[in-house]
Amino acid sequence: MVRTEKVINGIKLEICANSSYSALQAQLGGASRVELCQNLENGGTTPSHAQIVRTRTLLDIGIHVLIRPRGGDFVYSNDEFEEMKLDVSFCKEAGCDGVVVGVLNPDGTVDRERNAALIALAKPMTVVFHRAFDRCRNAEEALEEIINLGFDRVLTSGLRNTAEEGIELLKSLVEKAAGRIEVMPGSGVNETNIIQILEHTKAHAIHSSAKIAIASKMGFESDQLDGMNESTMQTSLEKVGDLVQLLKEIR
Repeated sequence: MVRTEKVINGIKLEICANSSYSALQAQLGGASRVELCQNLENGGTTPSHAQIVRTRTLLDIGIHVLIRPRGGDFVYSNDEFEEMKLDVSFCKEAGCDGVVVGVLNPDGTVDRERNAALIALAKPMTVVFHRAFDRCRNAEEALEEIINLGFDRVLTSGLRNTAEEGIELLKSLVEKAAGRIEVMPGSGVNETNIIQILEHTKAHAIHSSAKIAIASKMGFESDQLDGMNESTMQTSLEKVGDLVQLLKEIR
């Protein structure tokens, strides 16, 4: 099934959702699509198969699943790479719209062989190169590599901690891509900067977590143990709605 992604005043809004509940809030808030993951506290990792199936059952909008077996760098062992391939195949079987991947060489270049293998497994799903891009040593060279490999989209903060900090490089990447790949700014995108980033970079898609912290519901607390009672993150329907409204108001 091919899902038409909602365009909001010429822009597609992708929400990074860390659970089926968060993904549903993104849809209810008016998002164009979701990037589904878990473990946002560590930059996001691959969600469970149950989470993927449950989210696909609940959502009508596009679901793009993050394929990242662990936190840390993007140089993977043979075992980790085999897990990634299995997860890509599962996402295709589960009816997902795309996968979000990225493999680097230790020298900061794009691992052509492994990325090509993941693309071959994933198609005809959409294939996105994630923020591994921001760990590449040369943005322009990496952009050409992933375009030549056949990626459909790249998520990047412009090689900086946030998209707002990397706004000048993001603008340059959009220009250099020239429509050959969708360049999507992400990281630190919120209601205070989303319009500035879009207007400056001329991007037509943008990525935000629109998240809030949810305090633990545990009433009992032990002073003998640290951790395992922290706040968790989830997508806020209200924050997504606020972003959608801002996009609608762009002139």
